[in-house]
Amino acid sequence: MPEIPLHLWYGITSLGGAGLTLPLALAIALWLATGYSWRMAASWLLLLGASVGLVTITKVAFLGWGVGVRNIDFTGVSGHAMLSSAVYPVAFFLMLQGARTSMRIVGVLVGVAVGVAVGCSRVVLDAHSPSEAITGCVVGALTALVFVRYWWDAQSGRVSAAVVTLSLAALTFALHDVRVPTHRWVTNIALTVSGHEQPYVRARWKANRTTRSPGSPVSQPRHTAALSAQRPV
Repeated sequence: MPEIPLHLWYGITSLGGAGLTLPLALAIALWLATGYSWRMAASWLLLLGASVGLVTITKVAFLGWGVGVRNIDFTGVSGHAMLSSAVYPVAFFLMLQGARTSMRIVGVLVGVAVGVAVGCSRVVLDAHSPSEAITGCVVGALTALVFVRYWWDAQSGRVSAAVVTLSLAALTFALHDVRVPTHRWVTNIALTVSGHEQPYVRARWKANRTTRSPGSPVSQPRHTAALSAQRPV
C-alpha cells in the first residue's frame, strides 16, 4: 500500500461510510426523478438496493452461521467499498451530464477510483481482508457501470449541472465522517435469524473453531478506537 499517513486513510475510509453514501444515493435518486424520470431513479435505487442486499446477506451468513471462505479470509462483502464504488461514479455521471463524452468517461473512472481508494483503506486499517475489499469494489463498480451504460444517452434540460454538483458537494462536506451503527444492526439481524446468542468471530473462525466464548465481540480492526462498531465492517 502507498505510504500515506494513518489519519489520511481514516479520511478516505470515511468517504465509504453509510452515513454519507446512503444520503448521497438518495439525493442522486431525487435529482434523477426531478430532472429525468422516475424510471431512471427507480432503476438506480433497485440496482443499489440489490447490492446492499448482497452485502447484508454475506455478513449475516458469517455473523450468524460462520459461513465464509477461509482460504481467502472472506467473511462478507465490504460495505464501505461497495457503496463508494457504486455511488461516486454515478454522482460524477450525473454532475457531468451535458459535458463531452471524454469528460463523462473520466468522471465515471474517477468515481471508481474513489471506491478503490476506500477499499484499500479498509485493508490498511484492518477492517477487511483484501478479498472482502476487492469483492466490495467489484460489486459496487458493476452496480454503477450497469446503471451508467443503460442510461448513458439520457438527456435532461430540467436541471442545472452546476446546481446538482453544488448540492452533492455540500452534502458530502456536511456528512463526511457521520457514523451510523450499520454493523450493530446487521449483527442484531444475524443473531435474531440464527437464534445464536453471540456472533461468529473472525479469529476463531480462521482457526477452524466454531465455538464462541460468552461475551466474545465481533472481530475488530487493530485501530479499534477510531473504527468503532458504529461503522460497517
